[in-house]
Amino acid sequence: MVRGTARVVELSTYNVTIAPGALHELGKRVRAVARAHRYALITDSNVGPLYSGQARESLGAEATSVFSIPSGEKWKTRESWSKLTDEMLAQGFGRDTTVVALGGGVVGDLAGFVAATFMRGVPVVQVPTSLLAMIDASIGGKTGVDTPAGKNLVGAFHHPAAVIADPDVLRTLPPEQLRAGLAEAIKHGVIADARHMEAAVAVGSATGTDTEPSDALLDVVATSVEIKASVVRRDERESGLRKTLNFGHTLGHAIELGTNYRLLHGEAVSIGMVLEGELAERLAIAERGTAAAIRDALQRVGLPTSPPAGLSADSIVVATHSDKKARAGHAEYAFPSRVGAMAGADHGWSFPVPDEAVLALLDREWSRAR
Repeated sequence: MVRGTARVVELSTYNVTIAPGALHELGKRVRAVARAHRYALITDSNVGPLYSGQARESLGAEATSVFSIPSGEKWKTRESWSKLTDEMLAQGFGRDTTVVALGGGVVGDLAGFVAATFMRGVPVVQVPTSLLAMIDASIGGKTGVDTPAGKNLVGAFHHPAAVIADPDVLRTLPPEQLRAGLAEAIKHGVIADARHMEAAVAVGSATGTDTEPSDALLDVVATSVEIKASVVRRDERESGLRKTLNFGHTLGHAIELGTNYRLLHGEAVSIGMVLEGELAERLAIAERGTAAAIRDALQRVGLPTSPPAGLSADSIVVATHSDKKARAGHAEYAFPSRVGAMAGADHGWSFPVPDEAVLALLDREWSRAR
């Protein structure tokens, strides 16, 4: 049963509902927005054993089939997409299907891409089970898969019929996954609200994973959703303001790829935010002290802030060129002007940066790390 008052954030065509206990009412909530003849419940090897049985019963066992992938970013591939769609076709799924994505960001991105392309598009309901997915990956309609050249280079915009987030599931989230999600909450604070950054840090310093989620954590989830939703409402297809959500991701994605996804997404973005904050100061875009404030916030919740060993500056810069944000051979970056505000309103919210400037920064950071 849902406990307390659900928090609902409205986007243009769907709502994000944050409600402890919502998983118990999943079937009713899904049918209200995307009733279907059959439901394809897509999950992974970590989340499935915990919650897919309950979700299937709620949706209707006879009408629901469970499809699972191994857990981890390295499985967010075209091969996994092909396997899932082939299995759905083999089981006779048709256009009267709704896909239900039950899992973290990998499952949400992959299941969303399945829904975007299966029978030229069927509805998807996002049911995020990680903090990162609740506050970021499930919102905004970006779907896709990774390739050897980089993250999310094949995909589509396909907005969900709804996002249903049950914070109770965070009780089973490993501590490192909770910290990784807080990286995105801190990012939302950097781009839009300095007080939210401090609230996320406070939650990261106090929240355990073996009790019911605290009101403070629920507030962080709801505020992060509202910040992202506010940006997405004004720029659904990332032609302007939505680029600000990419802060930390140009170098973060390159580092993630360079480690073969050994780092969690939030961990790589944490490092990326520190580096990109430093770069913004070097280019006289951000106020002095901005990068130090970001670094301090991330360190206080236990996130990495230094480049990992085993990577070269050259390899990171090369990887940024294949990022989907690159234009005309140059990587583009979203930079803060200070904590709580982004720069670049008169530059389309992003800045092309010469490789030499990035290499100089990375060489210094690598030397400092040694």
